[in-house]
Amino acid sequence: MRIVELIIENENDGIDAISVVDRPAIEENFIALSKPIEVELKEVDSEKKILMGAALIPNKQIFRKTNEDEFYVFFSESTVRKASELFLINNNQSNATQQHSKAIDGMTVVESWIVDDPAMDKSTKYGFNLPVGTWMISMKCNNEQVWSDVKSGKVKGFSIEGYFADKLEMKSQDDILQQIINILKNV
Repeated sequence: MRIVELIIENENDGIDAISVVDRPAIEENFIALSKPIEVELKEVDSEKKILMGAALIPNKQIFRKTNEDEFYVFFSESTVRKASELFLINNNQSNATQQHSKAIDGMTVVESWIVDDPAMDKSTKYGFNLPVGTWMISMKCNNEQVWSDVKSGKVKGFSIEGYFADKLEMKSQDDILQQIINILKNV
């Protein structure tokens, strides 16, 4: 199966919105930060309603199927960083959808960072085990329906929406081995 690297070719490419979904393509669920973390066991504030999770993981192969064509896509570490920067530069932090189908209000990215040191990263504190270069976000959820869907488990993670160009196509290891075998048979 072929593997396609997605890149940002120009300033119009990149991520336009974050979608909250039941099955994130990057296969990482977010966690819902519903109450403040305090040293003492008492409630000091009302619910924060913040969702935290990976928006994009570098070099993670993501399965795609269009009609009869099946393939994998991935983003390099540098593309993940550039996409996260353009997302904020272009003021897209309040662009959100649910299940990639409908725009929703009341969702805003309030925190964004790239994992540089997994052992010392904030994401590790919350139980994530993600590679260097992962784009993490926290979203404030002021949408009661979405928050209800989070609490019931209908919504489990983030998925990006945007435009990217294909850099190159790589063949899978099986395809490469088969090509080598075919070449050797003809020698």
